Order: sequence, then structure tokens, then C-alpha cells
Amino acid sequence: MKKEYLHKFYQKNRLERIHALVSAEIIKEEDSLLLEGGLSLPDDVANHMIENQIAKYELPLGTALNFLINGKEYVVPMAIEEPSVIAAASSAAKIINQAGGFQTDIQNRIMIGQVALKEVPDMDYAKRMIDEHKLEILQIANESKPSIVKRGGGVKDIAVRNIPADEALNTPPFLVVHLHIETLEAMGANMIDTMVEAIKPYLEQLTKGTALMGILSNYATECLATANCRIPVSLLQKGDYSGEEVRDRIIDATQFAMVDPYRAVTHNKGIMNGIDAIVIASGNDWRAIEAGAHAYAARSGQYRSLSSWSKDNNGDLLGSLTIPLPIGAVGGQINIHPGAQFTKRLLSYQNAKELESIIVSVGLGQNLSAIKALVTEGIQKGHMALHAKSLAITAGAIGEEIEAVTNKLKHSKSLDIATAKELLMNLRNS
Repeated sequence: MKKEYLHKFYQKNRLERIHALVSAEIIKEEDSLLLEGGLSLPDDVANHMIENQIAKYELPLGTALNFLINGKEYVVPMAIEEPSVIAAASSAAKIINQAGGFQTDIQNRIMIGQVALKEVPDMDYAKRMIDEHKLEILQIANESKPSIVKRGGGVKDIAVRNIPADEALNTPPFLVVHLHIETLEAMGANMIDTMVEAIKPYLEQLTKGTALMGILSNYATECLATANCRIPVSLLQKGDYSGEEVRDRIIDATQFAMVDPYRAVTHNKGIMNGIDAIVIASGNDWRAIEAGAHAYAARSGQYRSLSSWSKDNNGDLLGSLTIPLPIGAVGGQINIHPGAQFTKRLLSYQNAKELESIIVSVGLGQNLSAIKALVTEGIQKGHMALHAKSLAITAGAIGEEIEAVTNKLKHSKSLDIATAKELLMNLRNS
């Protein structure tokens, strides 16, 4: 990567940014031509992706810079409509890059499939029978998907949960069987669903109960990704705040999000700003990732911060983020969506674990930027600067008018659509 071509990347126009990525040897010439054309989704592909398709709803695709993850530099594609997210990710990544970058820890990629059984006459007997016939259950599940087994994946273990009846909620007892499935490079939803469906009749026979359903779980607690970073206080100074003050205020803000769910939801939403944007760009299921992450935030019984920030003995700021990340590097729209295919080429990730490392690092970087802004100058300064451009476009500004109206809005007393329209009218009449 020839980073000198990325200098003042945000100041370039769209075509200049594309050519800078080529010059920096991040993308190839053929990709630049695709980007110049808009990287559009073909109509016939869109029509086969969903039912009753009538059009395509587009999101802006941008790139976050400066990410150093496990010693490797990345330019990260992010698909998102919210202003300031990509700028914030790049800003945090630059600080963490100077401090040595992100380090990640990716667990084994084990996904969970569930079979829920009701009307089980004897729970202890049923659990004992499942345990005694574990090998047979594994065999039935794996025989339903022999191709994944041949490649080294498949069902690796079984867990059984007894969920007692709840009188307050008027719910019956359930016996739930979990298959722990190694899906290799795929997220594996269809594979998992096939396997749990296959074992339902045998589980009914063993337990004398009735199978209610077999389905994957998006709460992938056996597929966790962790990102860590260490930042010296010398890199944290902001305005009138010393590095030590910024560090301590970041820690205090995270502790607030640990104990107050009202703050924790917004805190975690900031993390997911970054995570969702790259998950969407990579062609993965961002709704599944969102659901799993928020469930993980509530694993203690109270909804809490997903990230943690603390002080090391030498005074450095330590950051950490762990979330379930059941993503795939192949399959689904990853193989057919031109945006997802471009993301794969741009990141040059070799496998799903590497993609997990990138995604969780973006989430931690996004979190640092948001908290740092909140506890120093406030978050509105950066937001409103970018909001001014949106107002200029909404008011009808085009071409060079957009920057001219944006700059005038930044220095006006009122930042609203009426002011933007007035400034645009004055500009056109001058």
C-alpha cells in the first residue's frame, strides 16, 4: 500500500478518490471502472434476490482509512447513510494505528442450531437418552449435509437446555437441543436449518416429546470476536483537555454505559454504526449481527456496554470489544452482489476469521471516536458540519453550489433548511 496517495483523501472528489486507491495499489484498474460507473446491482440479479422486486434502494459506499489490524493495513469499505461515521472511524483508526494498531482474538467459528421440544413427559429421562445417543444424533445431522463434513466441518457437539415453565409469563416447559456446527467459511443458515430438521424425528422418539421447531440461532455465543487496543495518553489530547483527562473521561463514560441501559443503548448503537456498515458492504446479514450483539449486551440480565475502556498500570488507555460475529466469507449474496464482491477484493481477506477481525476492530474504533467526541467538544460539532452539506443538497444545491452553501451554513447563526434555501438563492442571484 502506497499511503502517500491517500493523503487528504477526504478533500478529493469521488473520481480522485477512486484514482488514489488505484495509485496506492489498493484496487485494480478494472475495479476503478466499476466504481466510476456506480457499482450498480444488475436488475436481473436484484429481481432474483427478493420477492416482488420493483427497484433498488441505494446506500453510499465510502472507505475508512488508517486501519492497522494484526499488523496488516486495511482500507475498509462502509455502506451507510449517516454522516460522520466514516470520518469518525478513520480518525480513531489513525490514533490506534500510531499506537500499534488493533489486535484481535477470534474463537472457533461454531454456529448454533436449535430444536425445541415441548410436552416432554420426563425431562431427566429425556436428557439422559439424548446423552446416551449423542453419537447417533451427530451422525444423523452430519449425514444430512455430507459435503460440509468432507471439508472438515459439520456438527461437533450437542448441548441440552431445560427451560422450566414460567407461571408469570404463562409459558410451558421446553427441552432445547443445541447442535454446535462448524460451518467453515459460510455463515451457514441453510446448512444449520437442514441439520436441525433432520434430527427432529429422532429426538421425538428419544424424548417422547413433540418437536416444535428446528432453526438456527442468531445468538452465536460460540462464535465470538474480540478486538483490543492500547493507546498512550500522548495521543489522546483534545483541545483544552490533556491526554490524561481524555483517558479518564472515556473510562468514566464507559462505566456510565455499564450501569445505565438508557445510555448503553446509544453507546452500543455507536459501535454498531461501524459494524453494520461493513457487514452490509460485505454482503452479510446485518440484522442477525445486530440481534446477536444486543442479546450479548444483555447477557448479565441487564443491558450494558459492549465495549470496555480501562487504564493500564503505565497510564495507557486500554480498549476491548467482544461480540458474536456469525458472518460468512462465501455464500448468499456475497457471491452475487457486485458491492459484496468488490468489498472482498478491496479488503483482500483470506477467510471469515480475518473478516471478523476487521469488523470487530471497526466497531471498537467507532466507539473510541464517539466517546472521545462526547466527553470533549461534544458530538454535535462534527455531526453538524456534515449535516450542513445534507441541508445544502436538500435545499437544491448542485455541483459547486453544494460546497459554497455548506461553508456559509457552517458560519451562519441558524443551521436549518430555510437558511440553506436563502443562502442558495443569494448565491444564485449574486
